[in-house]
Amino acid sequence: MKVMIVAGFLLILQPAKSQTAGFDGLTETLTANQKAMGNNFVAMIWQGDTVVYKKEFGELNAKTAVPIADASKWLTAALVMQFVDEGKISLDDKITKWLPEYARYGKNYITIRLCLANMTGIQYSDKTPPNPFRKKTTTLEEEVNAYASREIQTNPGTEFRYNNMGADIAGRVLEVLSKKRFDMLIRQKLFVPMGMRRTTFTNMEGGAVSPSDGAQSSAEDYIKFLGMLLNKGKYGGKQILSEESVNTMMQSITTLNIIKSPPKSMQGYDYAMGSWVMEADANAKSIVLSCPSFTGTWPVIDYCRGYAYLILSKKLFEEDKAEVNKQVKSVLDEKFGSQCK
Repeated sequence: MKVMIVAGFLLILQPAKSQTAGFDGLTETLTANQKAMGNNFVAMIWQGDTVVYKKEFGELNAKTAVPIADASKWLTAALVMQFVDEGKISLDDKITKWLPEYARYGKNYITIRLCLANMTGIQYSDKTPPNPFRKKTTTLEEEVNAYASREIQTNPGTEFRYNNMGADIAGRVLEVLSKKRFDMLIRQKLFVPMGMRRTTFTNMEGGAVSPSDGAQSSAEDYIKFLGMLLNKGKYGGKQILSEESVNTMMQSITTLNIIKSPPKSMQGYDYAMGSWVMEADANAKSIVLSCPSFTGTWPVIDYCRGYAYLILSKKLFEEDKAEVNKQVKSVLDEKFGSQCK
């Protein structure tokens, strides 16, 4: 009986051990920087078709959903591309096709692509977050209509200014097109097919749904999303997104000279569709993408070295979060190989 108990105990411990085996350098780096990373966080790595590393720090576990703020934009961009795959919209469609309020204010040349690229040209508060309209509206429709009356700061497509308007506008277009609320729509088309049971855009406080920064997700859920993009749209034997759409999401939309107001941690990087281009190859093809948030979520996909990693925190990181993540990336690059496959 004692032998059976010991054997059973070892079997319970084995999965936990296997989730960190071979990644001692990474665990040491994360442990040394636990305070800077918010104390309570989860780190996960995806390679091939599965998770190869999972480590929980402090009180947060991999199943707990927390606000992911700006990391929501990547999810919204993927939903838009599902509609592109279905032939229901084009990235170069004018938003006035679904949102006539924008035509009333002379904003006839804004496309869905420009919305996802943060290049609508519409004037926005310099303080992001928070969204200056969020407290005044109860629905995404009201919020997006409020954007329409704002002044044009620059010609659409000429300057990149990081804010929440573009993704919110694109999300509202999908609401009008589908006749479904955004949070219900993305759950049906993206989260349910991928088994992302703890991810939602529903505003628990009853305010407007925010496609730009309103999602909550768990580490176990979001790493599935990263794995799907890493595998060019495939997850669990299903083609969630076409390979062409994933390639489109990878393409840099900006050049550094037009980026006027990036987050501090993203200065010096170009922007793709819902994510930042952290590294490109000799042919200017994006090979490393990231969509970090102000709340401490830091997701990265490295197409060159064939892995994705996620750090999901319960609260804000310290100011040096970008430097810590560079350390993490360096450790993983050494682990997976520094040369493109």
